[in-house]
Amino acid sequence: MSTNIEHGRDKIDWARSRMPLLNRLRQRFEQEKPFAGKRISMSIHLEAKTACLAILLRDGGAQVHVTGSNPLSTQDEIAGALAQEHGIEVFARHGVSSDEYTDHLIQTLAHKPHMILDDGGDLMSLLHATPQEQVIGGCEETTTGVGRLRILDQQNKLLFPMFAVNDARMKSLFDNRYGTGQSVWDGIFRSTNLLIAGKNVLVVGYGWCGRGIALRANGLGARGTVADVDPVRALEAWMEGLNVAPVAEAVRDADLVITATGCADAVPEKALNAAKDGIILCNAGHFNVEIRPDTLAKMATSHRSVRDGVEEYSMPDGRHLYLLGEGRLVNLALGDGHPVEIMDMSFAVQALTLEYLVRTAPLKPGLYPVPTDIDDRIARMKLDSLGVLIDSLTQEQQAYLGRTGA
Repeated sequence: MSTNIEHGRDKIDWARSRMPLLNRLRQRFEQEKPFAGKRISMSIHLEAKTACLAILLRDGGAQVHVTGSNPLSTQDEIAGALAQEHGIEVFARHGVSSDEYTDHLIQTLAHKPHMILDDGGDLMSLLHATPQEQVIGGCEETTTGVGRLRILDQQNKLLFPMFAVNDARMKSLFDNRYGTGQSVWDGIFRSTNLLIAGKNVLVVGYGWCGRGIALRANGLGARGTVADVDPVRALEAWMEGLNVAPVAEAVRDADLVITATGCADAVPEKALNAAKDGIILCNAGHFNVEIRPDTLAKMATSHRSVRDGVEEYSMPDGRHLYLLGEGRLVNLALGDGHPVEIMDMSFAVQALTLEYLVRTAPLKPGLYPVPTDIDDRIARMKLDSLGVLIDSLTQEQQAYLGRTGA
């Protein structure tokens, strides 16, 4: 066994030892085998925590095939350990080209899955280009992927049922806010080794991810500004004590820009032309379109790598702009992603949603919310793992609130 595989095994074991929800589900899944006879294809950021999810689904009886959902987020030691030690087919490698990335997606679907677990919507998109009749449905992890699904659903073009895992309370309230809030800064720290206290930080997008990033920026002593196109979110940021300004204005003073919009051109060329010398740019959204590397390359007279994961773009007027992680998810391109305990909750949502899909199939094509019962079960499991007790409504209180029989 190679040292690389041993390292991957140790990282997976470390994560598994700190994922009480998945471990509790494993005890039941091993006995009940809810996925017996089913093939599941996963496109997801391939690191230790996602390996634990793949192993759980396998222990539940599924034949699991895994690929990455981002060319830079696959950790090769994890991919190797998952394949060699856990018997799961893996089609992924760190730093692949766009063509190789697509080929890996195609190979993952070549096994004709009954269900997909998607992160960004690439598997779903391929299955709509070349439909497979055996697919009974799947679930989507991210804001970006759910957005793609919602468009298809509104057009009545979804070919099979998909569950919006990203919108579940036990995902968005914790993964997007606290997970992104910590892991984005982890990626920034690792790649730059710079002090955040006293710096002007611009957060573009004030959804749950943006809220988490801004919250941690404040705790680090940064001077925070938010840019958002939603007037309610902008007002919320203002009420939280943050400055609010358009991107093209705020970049003039920003030392660091973090995008979290899920939309293209969150920092457009106009804003890049106004950015101060030495600005650091990074993205927490799924695709590398929020800050486009090709736009920076077109504007620059030259660019070079100055640190691992840090590209310097030299502008004609003498300014230098720095892009982290090729504009891809900074927390996974340059870090380990969300904390283990956060992904334990998110992946419990994934596992129970897939189980629900199996037990209720066939469902009509469409975009479905995660059942409220799944959120509640996971929250109670998490509280129990922490030794935290809460009150329950009496029958009289339930009746008063109109919840008789709940």
